[in-house]
Amino acid sequence: MITSTVERSWARIESWLAHHAPHTHGLLRPPALPEDIEAAELRLGVTFPSDLRASLLRHDGVRLEQGTLTLGYYGPLSGVADIVKSAEFLRGFGSEDDEADLDEETRDEFAYWPRERLLITLGICWQSSDGMFLATRPGPHRGRVGRYFDEDVPSFTAWKDPGNVLADFATALENGTQFNGQIPLAVEGRVIWDDDRTIIPDPLSPLALAAEAGEPRVRAAVEPEPPVLPYHGLHAVLIDGPARHVPPVQPDVVFVAGVSPEELPARLGAVPATAGPRSREQARLSAAAPWAAYRPLVRMGSCGGGWSYVTQEGGDPQLRRPEVLRRLSRGTRIVQLTKQGPEVRVTVVEDGVERPEGAKRVDSPREDQVTGSDGRSWRTLDVDPWPGSTAAYTRFAADLAADHGIVWDPASDNDMPLASALLLPVLDDVRETRHPVSRVREFDLGGLVDRTPPERLRSAMASQLARLASEAGIDGYPEIARALEGIRRDEPVDLSADSPLDLRMRTLAVESRAARGLLDASRYASDPPAPVTKADLGAWVARNAAAGALREFVLLPLPEAAATILYHRLSVRWRDDLAEDLTGRGDAAGRPIRR
Repeated sequence: MITSTVERSWARIESWLAHHAPHTHGLLRPPALPEDIEAAELRLGVTFPSDLRASLLRHDGVRLEQGTLTLGYYGPLSGVADIVKSAEFLRGFGSEDDEADLDEETRDEFAYWPRERLLITLGICWQSSDGMFLATRPGPHRGRVGRYFDEDVPSFTAWKDPGNVLADFATALENGTQFNGQIPLAVEGRVIWDDDRTIIPDPLSPLALAAEAGEPRVRAAVEPEPPVLPYHGLHAVLIDGPARHVPPVQPDVVFVAGVSPEELPARLGAVPATAGPRSREQARLSAAAPWAAYRPLVRMGSCGGGWSYVTQEGGDPQLRRPEVLRRLSRGTRIVQLTKQGPEVRVTVVEDGVERPEGAKRVDSPREDQVTGSDGRSWRTLDVDPWPGSTAAYTRFAADLAADHGIVWDPASDNDMPLASALLLPVLDDVRETRHPVSRVREFDLGGLVDRTPPERLRSAMASQLARLASEAGIDGYPEIARALEGIRRDEPVDLSADSPLDLRMRTLAVESRAARGLLDASRYASDPPAPVTKADLGAWVARNAAAGALREFVLLPLPEAAATILYHRLSVRWRDDLAEDLTGRGDAAGRPIRR
């Protein structure tokens, strides 16, 4: 960490701002008056550390206008009046008596805001709810800089005093390097902050791990085990006598007219290698195992009268998604029955169009709480929270025979091995927005669109897309490489359902979802850490986002696609790249030509 005097650091900051960001430079306030600092010390009952006093005597904070100087996430520097206002505001949430017997470390844990601390920036929203603070209490932490965010526990940073903060900030300005995780840039005469991200080139594949894991198999039960009661909160009462009846399994189900069970996997996007007969118990065991990699698992059967059906047994809900219902109802009619907590719903869809006249819906009250004589509520553990919706599901299932000629008992196929498979979920629809994004990462995209000829704009954004694909590492996939080449040549790109490009994009989405699921699960487990790392997750998220940007470029109007492409660029130098692309100084792959 570079050490420098406050005056030297401010001289470096001022020089850089005057040359690169004159608008921001003009918003630095003049020096504070010594008597104002002394009055603030007297009012707050503290002595300002020497570095803070020196900084205020150089600039009494900044003018709070668009383009003012900020310290990234910490916000703009406070002036004397701001420091007083913030201190009095935060002191209002505690009392001096509460802190009198606490040492410095204990105050961090138990005191909302120690009275001798000063908030020296105004935070992200330019108000006293968060920002950078300074310890003024005599002792080992005096003058030390900390961070505080709204409703979070304050913590000290590696900066030992404001002089170190200003020195590091001056270096970040001069060298274009990170300060607290972001990079300060000069754009249109003002300082903005942006992210410069990199990802690991070869993230570990959750799907490869799943293939190695193998599918678990249900063991023959020796004797029934006692039921494990679900945990619903901190307070519970156990009801005397035998446990109440556990409601039957009630999965999401869709009935499809005139389509055989053998045709359903293709409509659902099933993974052929995972197809096989499974009981409901086996399906749910498999869906919860590493083998599934968080992919949904469905079972398919026939219920007579020309109807087939599909039930979901695990994974993120699919049979409620309009994209899935549209595929299932292509050229036919489907009836959907779903239960989610208090709600039960029957929906009829014909060839992608919902038929309101066939809809049914019930929303039942919660009935698993007991209110005592003191007015406190307690939740029981062994009862159905929404018995009304459980009964409605059974009633709606029986009504299917009279309404649609469908005869199906949800409990009848529990033990029956039915055709089943994991799904490669179809992608979400891409829709135009009513109000296209006009600014992206502090960039005037709307102005660029207005002043740039459409063909030039398209060529530049195609180059930006190629750059993004290279940064994220997806241009190595042959399907994506072909699509990028087609875009460069202004040729059609095949994004039809189940095309190679569609399947690649869906696979990237699954890798991202599975990596996140593995990391989330490891937070609450005592087992070894997740096999994937945060770096792996970051890489898959970036790859999925880049693929989504490609899809938007093909399907959406150019301004909307441009906003997504620029938002996801990983390099903080993307504005320079864009300037080159707009002048045609990039190579065939969209990379800048260095001269």
